[in-house]
Amino acid sequence: MMVVVYATLIIKGKKTIEDVPSVIEQQVKDVLIDMELPELAE
Repeated sequence: MMVVVYATLIIKGKKTIEDVPSVIEQQVKDVLIDMELPELAE
């Protein structure tokens, strides 16, 4: 659930991938890549 929340916040520009806790960082990156937004996963 938090993975989707963080991905949404990154898409909206409220957070960056650096703000994501390391425990779920890879999962958030995977979601962003699946949504065809790999540039936000960098």
